[in-house]
This record gives sequence, C-alpha cells and structure tokens, in this order.
Amino acid sequence: MTQEWAPNSWRSKPALQLPTYPDQEKLEQVEQQLSKFPPLVFAGEARSLQASLGEVCMGNGFLLQGGDCAESFAEFNANKIRDTFRALLQMAVVMTYAGSMPIIKVGRMAGQFAKPRSSDTETQDGVTLPSYRGDNINALDFTEEARIPDPNRMVMGYNQAAATLNLLRAFANGGYANLNKVHQWNLGFVADSPLEERYHELANRIDDALRFMAACGITPETVPALKETDFYTSHEALLLPYEEAMTRTDSLTGDWYDTSAHMLWIGARTHQEDNAQIEFAKGIKNPLGLKCSPALSPDELLRLIDVLNPDNTPGRLTLIARMGHQKVEEGLAPLVRAVKAEGRNVVWSCDPMHGNTIKSNSGYKTRPFDYIMSEVRGFFAVHKAEGTHPGGVHIEMTGQNVTECVGGAHAVADEDLSSRYHTHCDPRLNANQALEMAFLISDELQSIRRPEPAIKRDITAAE
Repeated sequence: MTQEWAPNSWRSKPALQLPTYPDQEKLEQVEQQLSKFPPLVFAGEARSLQASLGEVCMGNGFLLQGGDCAESFAEFNANKIRDTFRALLQMAVVMTYAGSMPIIKVGRMAGQFAKPRSSDTETQDGVTLPSYRGDNINALDFTEEARIPDPNRMVMGYNQAAATLNLLRAFANGGYANLNKVHQWNLGFVADSPLEERYHELANRIDDALRFMAACGITPETVPALKETDFYTSHEALLLPYEEAMTRTDSLTGDWYDTSAHMLWIGARTHQEDNAQIEFAKGIKNPLGLKCSPALSPDELLRLIDVLNPDNTPGRLTLIARMGHQKVEEGLAPLVRAVKAEGRNVVWSCDPMHGNTIKSNSGYKTRPFDYIMSEVRGFFAVHKAEGTHPGGVHIEMTGQNVTECVGGAHAVADEDLSSRYHTHCDPRLNANQALEMAFLISDELQSIRRPEPAIKRDITAAE
C-alpha cells in the first residue's frame, strides 16, 4: 500500500460500471450515514480467512465459494439463507472427505447486490431505460421510476446484509452445522438421486468414518468443533461509494479493512490496472479475488498481481478463472504457467458459470450443467499438467429447488425452465445440482490428494 492511498483515492481514477445518481447531495448524505454504521465484519475475521487461504495457496486446502448471482430485497427471508448455507455445508462435507483437506467456505451472501452490465441501457418493446444494476442501486421493474439509481437502497442493502450475517453466525456456531446432521442430509440426497449407485460408495465411506470416530469417543458432544464451522462472506467490490463508506481503520494494526465483507473480488469488466476498482482494492487488507477471463494476457495478469499483492503474501489474492468450457485449457494454461514461473503466491479458483451462459430454445438465459462440469474438469487438468494446485471453485447457486440451469442427474429440461425461474440476473445451480457437482468434484480431489508421508523407523538405537 502506498502512502498516497486513501479509501477515497479511487475517485481520481476512471470508473466503470458505476451508476449515475441524479441527486448528488442525497448520495453524500447516505455515504456519511453508512460511514457511521457499525462494521458488518471484523478485521480479525478477515485475517483468519486470509490465513486459511494461505494454506490453500500452499496446496493444503480448497476454497468453496458460492451463493446468489445477485441478492434480492424482495426474496429476502430466513429460509432462503438457511437453504443456501445448508447446501454449501453439504458440498463441503463431501469434498473434505474426498480431498482429505480443509474446505474453506465463503458465501456470495450478505452484500452481493450490485451487478456489472454489458450495456448501460435495456430496451423492451421499443422502450429504452437504464439497465438494472442490482437491488442496492435500482429496481428490477421495467419502469422509468424503478430504474433511477437511489442512494437509499444502499442503506437497505446494509440492513439486509446485517440481518443475513446475524443468521449465518447463528447457523455456523449454534449447532446447525453439526457434522452428523449434515451427513444425514447427504445420505438423503444420495438415496433420492438417479445416480445413487455412483455416490453410494463415497457416502458409505463417510458414514464408516463417522462411526469409527464415534467409537473412539469423538462426537459433536465431546468435540464441539464438530458442530461448528467457519463461514465467511464475499461480494464483488463494484459499488465503490458503498465500499468506501464501509472501509475503516483496524484499531489493532492501523490497516484499512473494508468491513462490508470478509473477501472482496474485482470483476473481469473492471480490472483495468489504472481504474477505480483496482485503486480501491489495492489499499484494503481484506483477502481479494480477481476474475480472469480469456481476454486477460499473462503480462497484464502479472502487473495486476504486483499491484494487488506487492508483498507476495500467500492467501492475499485468489485468481478466479472464468474461461468457458471450450476455452478453459487454452486460456488458463498460459496464465498458470506465467504466474508459476514468476513465483507468485496465489490461490487458483474456477468460476465455471460465467463463461457458459447460453440462450435456451425457450428464450431463457441458462447454463448447461454439462458445460459447467466440463470447465471444472478442464481446470483440474490444466493444474495437473502444470504441477500447480487447483485451489477452489466459485459458483452461482441457491439452496432452493429452482429451474435455471439445464441438465444434471435430475435432468432439468429446456421446457422446465419456466416453472421455477426466479433469478434476478444470471441462472444458478439448484440445491441438487450443487451437491451433484460436489460429488463429481470429489473425484478430482481424490486424484490430487497427497499421500501421507511414510513413518520412518528410528533404527539408530538398534545399530
């Protein structure tokens, strides 16, 4: 971090994907109001996440990052939060056992409200209006009034994020994350899956391990850690007036932290080296993510790494590749090779969602499950070939039974999309598809699992 950096220094840089607020005075009032609100997360929590991601960087863990493409004010309720949290826990248990490594759980929750758009305007039936940019900026309704950016929506977003975090902390530490309970949910999924036989063996092995632990006296009652879990939040650092207002000085270290989330990421549309989002992100001490598209060159990536992680700190920076299933190997390999050659410490994660969006025959935007899994497999294949660690996945998903992505074992078809297509933005995996992905990823994790070192006999005394 340079001495010239300040939470508002981004304002001197070109800024993309930011709304134009018609009432600047009202915007400034809301920014002042937010700056006085309590932090949503704490610096110590962000440091704990970075330490865990540092282990992932060294090959000793795996990042599971998932949640809504864009959170909604209208659909905000406790059951929705619970269901997504539950689905991520279920995925984590399967992957923890398969990979024999810690799974770091990070939700796209409690702040994922703003979305970049490919165009500033949207046209329907000959009427052109500003694009919908997420509920903390404007509303989804296609009316002139609804599409006007409203600063007060940032306060609504803060309040929803605070309530979400309160519930997530209760779930994580109040017994809902009990390992035995989560495994029983997974057994129910396996029994109901068309691919029951394929998943049954892994589920049985986990069952055997839990029974062995119980026989040894290791239960959630005797070891409280088995009924608790660490869970972190993240969102895209897009709406910079909000992020600046939530940035505070840590009383212990004097460093700046964005207290809106534990982890922030920079999207592929806003990672220009001299622009506002990179300028903001480089000065905060939170763990950062950087989306990497096929358009990103190795040289450009290395320059961005130097800006965002100049001290080469393990766990500080996660590179989130979003290539598309047809481009993943040719697009990702040069980036991985360049980063490895320069000795940069990064976590590599796979976003198999954003490069695999198509328009279905029925007119809905969707993502084929086969394309998603093809990109995941390609991601693992690249890292195997390059001798690097495939460190995580970053997915848009929900714990609810939506029909937005086609395919999967339960076979969501094109004609099914209209029945439960609830997303405000991009199509998400439903709970069954997300857990199916976890079982399929477990195959990849087992293939990279490092064998335990053999115990060496001390023969000195015998000699």
